[in-house]
Parts: sequence; structure tokens; C-alpha cells
Amino acid sequence: MPFSLLPREESFFNLFTEVARRSHTAAEHLAGLFAEPERAVYHVDQIKRLEHECDQITHEVVNRLDRTFITPIDREDIYRLASDLDDVIDVIDGVARRTQLFKVGPAPEAAKQLTAVIQNVVGALLKGVEHLKNRDGVMEASIQVKQFEEEADAIYHAAIGQLFETEQDARELIKWKEIYDNLERCVDQAEDVANVLESIAIKHG
Repeated sequence: MPFSLLPREESFFNLFTEVARRSHTAAEHLAGLFAEPERAVYHVDQIKRLEHECDQITHEVVNRLDRTFITPIDREDIYRLASDLDDVIDVIDGVARRTQLFKVGPAPEAAKQLTAVIQNVVGALLKGVEHLKNRDGVMEASIQVKQFEEEADAIYHAAIGQLFETEQDARELIKWKEIYDNLERCVDQAEDVANVLESIAIKHG
């Protein structure tokens, strides 16, 4: 590794971890939102709070990037990772807000299955981000994310097929189709983060 008299700003790793931890907690509340409809308002409020905190942390990443001369990883990777991580919790928040806007009833089993996969996939992202500084375990976490994405894809397609086959109310069909789309999008967004983590691990491994 090249020697430099100028110190590198290493706090980016801590900030990434803080966003990933909040995203994981938000994923737990998302699962709670569908499992405990009587506590829906609580779960939605908690997700919104966590999303707002992640926005603030992401802004801090960008601000530090502007004033940091030497970064621990490439500047473009820092910016992309910060942006993609923030997008994960943005999608979670979007799903939560749609459940309120649409005034949905009890969640189908497939929706609960997808939120369980989202918990797992964001948990794998958290492990990858926590290991990013030392690079150990990043590739394993990335592989896990992609496996969860395949699981979510199968659940999503089965759910959409069943929805169009059995749902007679057009409004309910539209509501749940959009919710399923965004649940699946959340997993796709997590895979985007995993791809960034994998790229960083390869470049700096």
C-alpha cells in the first residue's frame, strides 16, 4: 500500500454502517407493519423517523466527501454507496406510506414472506458494510444478497400470478400490485448496494 504523510478520512465506514443499521431496523418495522396491522401507525412512524435519520447521515457523507482530500476508497464509490444505501430505506418508507394511503386490509401471506426476505437481505447488507473497512466477509455478504434476491423474485412472481387469478376487486388488485412491485424493488435496490460493495472489495482487496 502506498505510504502517505496525509491522513485518510476513515469515518465514512462508520457512517455507512449507521445507515445500514437503521435500514435493518426499518426492515423489521416493515415486517411488523404487515404482521401487526393494529400497530400500523407506530411502525410507519418509526420507519419515517429512521428514513429521516438516514437522509441526514447521507448528507454528512456528501459533506465530508467535499472537504476530504484523501479518502479510504474511491470518491465515486463513496458517493454511489451512500446514494444506493439511502435508496434502500427510501423504498421501505415508500411501501409503508402506501399502506396508509391505500388503507389496505390484512396482508396476504406473500407480502409477509417478502418482508421476511427484505429483513434477511438488509441484514446481509449490514454485515457487508460492517466488514467493508477490512474487506473480509464482503463477498460472502454480497453472495447472500443475491441468493435472497432470487428467493424474493420467485415469491413476487407467484404472488402477482395469484393476485390476478383470484382478486375480483380492481381497486384491491391495483393496490396490492403496487405494494408487491415496491417490495420487490426494495430487494433489487439491496442487490445494487451489494454490487457496489463487491466492486469496492475487488478494487481494494
